Amino acid sequence: MRWDEVTAQVTLLRTPSNFSNGNTFDWQGREISCEHQTARVVRYEYQGEPTVLADKYEGKQLNAPNDAVVHPDDGGILFTDPGYGSHWYYEGNVRELLLPTSVYHIDAQSGKLTKLTDEILKPNGLCFSPDYSILYVADTAVTHYPNEKAKIIAWDVQDNGRKLTNRREFAVQDKGFHDGLRADVDGNIWCGTGFGGEGVDGVHVYAPDGTKIGQIVMPEGTANLCFVGKQRNQLFMCASQSVYTLYTAAQGAHIT
Repeated sequence: MRWDEVTAQVTLLRTPSNFSNGNTFDWQGREISCEHQTARVVRYEYQGEPTVLADKYEGKQLNAPNDAVVHPDDGGILFTDPGYGSHWYYEGNVRELLLPTSVYHIDAQSGKLTKLTDEILKPNGLCFSPDYSILYVADTAVTHYPNEKAKIIAWDVQDNGRKLTNRREFAVQDKGFHDGLRADVDGNIWCGTGFGGEGVDGVHVYAPDGTKIGQIVMPEGTANLCFVGKQRNQLFMCASQSVYTLYTAAQGAHIT
């Protein structure tokens, strides 16, 4: 669906959306979508049919891409592939996962798909730090591994996102889990949070050192979020059944 700020109208943007989950834009303004039903990453062109950017790795079908970010220097796309769109018909299809749950890189020029890491159980939302030197990825392992805790994992970024090093735990969540992530210009990480119940669901904010410094308490679990507007100071939050917005004193670090 699409909401127009000028007219305040909500209209249909695309159907079928193939159960798209994470969406972003490249530096040419084209939408990048992670489709659960088709287990692929696509780019919607200015005209015509979408371009399939990734649907297989080493000849095997991807699990179900979830979220994506784009590096500004060369347009490379990083995306997560946890497989949530392959567990239930509600989100896509039921099928066997043929690959480890991983984070991948798509080369913008050659289209080459490279696995960056599989040292994460359920890679979900992701974002760069403001200077693109760190990649943060939400690990929602608790959905399938009851003994695990939900975490945000951080890596140092090298070669414009083609290599990740120095894996470490950035934040650990005791109740619920973090989903979509966004950074502000000060390096704070804003995290859509759900399945934690009253007082937990909403948006959690972490300082660059991993200290929790703020929270937006919401009446629903919150999944994805983004900063929008000319100053990137308006926060949009996709919750369980609603979309919310809030003007903040913070500014988003990147395009959505």
